[in-house]
Amino acid sequence: MATHSGGAGLPVSDKPSVGLKLAHGFGAAAFGIKNNGFDYFLLLFYGTVIGLEPGLVGLAILIALVFDALSDPLVGYWSDNFRSRWGRRHPFMYAAAVPVALSYFLLWNPPDWGKTGLFLYLTVIAILIRTFITFYETPSTSLIPELAADYDERTSLQSYRLFFGWAGGNIMSVIMFGVLLAGPLGMRDPEAFATYGIIGSVTIFLAIMVSALGTHHRIPHLHRPVATGERYSVRRIFREMIETLSERSFIALFLAMVFFSVATGLAASLSFLILNYFWGFSEFQIFIWTCSVFFSALFGFLLAPWSTRKLGKKKATIMLGLLAFTIQPAPVLLRLIGAMPENGDPLLFPLVLAINVIDLALIIAVSAVAYSMIADLVEANQLKTGRRSEGVYYAAITFTRKTTQGLGVLAAGVILSAIAFPEGAEPSSVSEDTLWALGAGYAPSLLVLWLAGLYCISRYKIDRAEHEANLRQLAERG
Repeated sequence: MATHSGGAGLPVSDKPSVGLKLAHGFGAAAFGIKNNGFDYFLLLFYGTVIGLEPGLVGLAILIALVFDALSDPLVGYWSDNFRSRWGRRHPFMYAAAVPVALSYFLLWNPPDWGKTGLFLYLTVIAILIRTFITFYETPSTSLIPELAADYDERTSLQSYRLFFGWAGGNIMSVIMFGVLLAGPLGMRDPEAFATYGIIGSVTIFLAIMVSALGTHHRIPHLHRPVATGERYSVRRIFREMIETLSERSFIALFLAMVFFSVATGLAASLSFLILNYFWGFSEFQIFIWTCSVFFSALFGFLLAPWSTRKLGKKKATIMLGLLAFTIQPAPVLLRLIGAMPENGDPLLFPLVLAINVIDLALIIAVSAVAYSMIADLVEANQLKTGRRSEGVYYAAITFTRKTTQGLGVLAAGVILSAIAFPEGAEPSSVSEDTLWALGAGYAPSLLVLWLAGLYCISRYKIDRAEHEANLRQLAERG
């Protein structure tokens, strides 16, 4: 079994145990729950149940996104250079557990402050949640390059994280649609959202603590930053971040993640309209659709490491991506030309559901492989700068994942406004022309965004051979 030298000079297995992968990966449920709440329920809760104007909800999210643009790279840089007896990452992970859970609870239990007060409350809480989750997610994800130097094992670690991220968020959706919103008030029940906040916040706290405690024993083997004698200053921080982020392969990945994130956010924002209005599926069918995500997450979890071993990361991402991103809009495009069964046909739901299960599995696998490509940038950059900057790299990716709430919702809003989609209308009352326009705006937009991301991936340069050469050079330098 291969080994590599840990940060303290101790030999450590280059194949993490399944227990370590489970503990590290389970922590991603915290981010998944938070993202799921922002993607699917935040606008519904504040816009429908609380009565805050949807435009103000979007503005609050956008303001929080601006704060993210500043806080994410600074947290990443700080965790790269932090020194403590618990290493660089774990102090941040432990410190984030209570603030993330508490702020998430407060999000779903707002005070009765009137519209202006609610807008300010939502803005502040959204900023706090997104900042606190960065204090956990960035250091936690940044452990991947140190938990395994092996090219394939990094994809395996990332697969565990994406599996638990998707599964954690989806469990909350199943609880909401299958249990909490099943009462007489349905989606207008404030008590359901309050209970959702309690369950979500407790689960977030447990996920963070399990991940931190489950990886704590690896602290002696992790890298420790070397003191250079140079004083920290704003100028030095930004100089070093620019040096790190100017890597061409990183820029290619960053742009790809932006396109992927916007596409994901767009799909999530319009998912209910597409399922309920465009396809005419019932609430029970949508519940079954939600449950099927677990199968996609499992298939994607298995597919990502296999494809990396067989094809390498760049080729696997492009090939799986071309397959996934042409399948996803295909049913909608076929409907536009009259080549799909009509709404109400007993074949329609199982056909579209089966296509979605396969396609979502491919998208999850693509994401896992693409995210693991970030880890391979660390050693390449270390050879150039002498610094390990996992935190800065993963902070940038964490930021792109958060853009799903901002840019994705914005893109969805542009489409709905362009086609003058009626607000609050019953599915049966929406005209065929409007539904056709919804599909015509939705499917091509997704296709363009996904393919633009794949083009950026094609500019990435580090393959298996170059990664292994980088490891050898670092070993020779000691």
